[in-house]
Amino acid sequence: MIVFEKPHALTDTVLHYCPGCTHGIVHRLVAEAIDELGIEGRTVGIAPVGCSVLAYNYFNCDMVEAAHGRAPAVATGVKRALPDNIVFAYQGDGDLASIGMCETVSTAARGENITVIFINNAIYGMTGGQMAPTSLIGQVTQTSPYGRDPKTQGYPIRVCELLATLDAPAYLERVTVNSVKNVRNAKRAIKKAFQNQVDGKGFSFIEVLSACPTNWGMTPQKALQWIDEAMIPQYPLGVFRDKEA
Repeated sequence: MIVFEKPHALTDTVLHYCPGCTHGIVHRLVAEAIDELGIEGRTVGIAPVGCSVLAYNYFNCDMVEAAHGRAPAVATGVKRALPDNIVFAYQGDGDLASIGMCETVSTAARGENITVIFINNAIYGMTGGQMAPTSLIGQVTQTSPYGRDPKTQGYPIRVCELLATLDAPAYLERVTVNSVKNVRNAKRAIKKAFQNQVDGKGFSFIEVLSACPTNWGMTPQKALQWIDEAMIPQYPLGVFRDKEA
């Protein structure tokens, strides 16, 4: 009896992510949701610019590469042209919360019936570890070598809380994947976000607090601990909008 296997919605391509990076975990959860809902044949993913720029290599569904930050706009176009398809954008914090913030807010405000998976690791990963809109106060990055100073660099942006001020979104939840319990909860949230789209309920957004050991300068084990110790106090887990509830 098979009790554990690779989801069919994932290809056999070896992931390029750094050791300890949690992108791979989230990829698997997305693929499991696609498998369990039986939607692989009509799913279209939108890949971003960032560490997950090669996401089109990893999912066994149609994929479209978007310009930096424009994944929600591209997803909107695909969904409106092909309303029976299931469309998801998979984005990092530099892509979604910086250059793509306008597209993110506008898409959410319109209540587009798409699913957005938002990877928040509090740093620009692919480009070398610069400060991101989500970097924490005091966090050392390549462009904040003395730690993020709110007097000159502002405060971290809480995207779920920001989108919760809008009327249109159907479902907003923040999760993480730094423990077995949290991975299971993230899986539930991601599957629900896809199910909402299948049911035509509107815009669903899952923020995943993720580890970036390489650019944080930590071991993979310490990076998972840092999510608990530093990230969750700044970005509390939970549901910020659920119109069904």
